[in-house]
Amino acid sequence: MIHMKNRFFFAALVLLFASSCANNENNDTTVTPEKENAVDSNAASANVSIPSFSVQDINGNAVNLQDLKGKKLFVNLWASWCPPCKRELPSIEKLYKSLDTSKCRFLLVSLDDRFEAAKNYIASRKIGLPIYYPVENPPALFQVQAIPATFIFNEKGELMKRIDGGENYDTREYRNLFNND
Repeated sequence: MIHMKNRFFFAALVLLFASSCANNENNDTTVTPEKENAVDSNAASANVSIPSFSVQDINGNAVNLQDLKGKKLFVNLWASWCPPCKRELPSIEKLYKSLDTSKCRFLLVSLDDRFEAAKNYIASRKIGLPIYYPVENPPALFQVQAIPATFIFNEKGELMKRIDGGENYDTREYRNLFNND
């Protein structure tokens, strides 16, 4: 009887973990026109803009996403315990380093239980991306089914792209998206 309980418990843990990270991670590393059109049409049809949402950086400085209009904005929801999140971080960092950061802003919002876990993970991997932690409950737009989830807003604060699942951001298509005015 105990053996069956352990099996049930293990199966429940596996299901919980699987639902915690996106199960639709993209295996290919290219942004295809089909993927772009699907994401763009979802964003355009929803007519979604940057929500009011306060986060803090590693130094405790708070920022509200609505205050970042005027620059393109890359918001990635991730956690240090999420394998697809960790796999896509190097490509996000390469994209970040290839862009003019005076024209865009990157916010990697950690959904870890403790911000220290995210800080330690980033520091141990020598990742130079700006990470943030929620100061308040996420708005409806950011209450996602799974992570990683990425939202890209234009200078007017309008949602241009939403990506659910892991992605390779170190591509010409993403660089062009941020460099086009």
